[in-house]
Amino acid sequence: MSEKIVQTAGRESLGEFAPMFAHLNDDVLFGEVWNEKAIPVKTKCIITVVSLMASGITDSSLIYHLENAKKHGVTKEEIAAIITHTAMYVGWPAGWAVFRLAKDVWNEETEGLTEKDKYQDSIFFPVGGPNDAFARYFSGQSYLAQISKEQIPVFNVTFEPGCRNNWHIHKAESGGGQMLICVGGRGYYQEWGKDAIEMLPGSVINIPANVKHWHGAAPCSWFSHLAIEITGTNTENEWLEPVSDEEYGSLE
Repeated sequence: MSEKIVQTAGRESLGEFAPMFAHLNDDVLFGEVWNEKAIPVKTKCIITVVSLMASGITDSSLIYHLENAKKHGVTKEEIAAIITHTAMYVGWPAGWAVFRLAKDVWNEETEGLTEKDKYQDSIFFPVGGPNDAFARYFSGQSYLAQISKEQIPVFNVTFEPGCRNNWHIHKAESGGGQMLICVGGRGYYQEWGKDAIEMLPGSVINIPANVKHWHGAAPCSWFSHLAIEITGTNTENEWLEPVSDEEYGSLE
């Protein structure tokens, strides 16, 4: 299953001033055209970079699409060849302008970073340290960072690709449960007896008390969510069996 392209910039920037334009940008251009399956996303990224370069656009929109191209697998060698080839048709000054931006996006200094470091650079909240205290309840490596200690404790939980926690239940006599807010990558949430729900940045999951469930990363993606415990009476977590490889493998 390929990662779904999601865009909210139109509504965030122009939602009140130009709601139709925001709708066309977020729902049609990115929601439908970018998610259309006939052309791979990597190819769409290349087409978009070339189109913007040919139009003489070298502002933040081109930087966004250069970053998107890198995110979807365009290498430094490939982008250099793409810009050089396009410059032969649209002009040498355009090539110089785009190379100045591309050099920053494909900065050589990032090549020595670990995958964890690269993922940390892509999200706002800290990944934190290894989640050793709860490691026995996870399949794979997870990380934990406390975001808030006052009023309501909030933790950012990060899962390496393929990592997920065991089936578990947030028990409570009244109230209780948990809220998850995805802040990075791609993952899943599943309740016992129901289909899994894909989680992408901005997804919010409200978990009722006394419901058996699990959550974790997609096989090929890091994943982070904020975990917020809901106040209740006589609350406790009951950890159960791991999610089997068969159950987990059926999600992709």
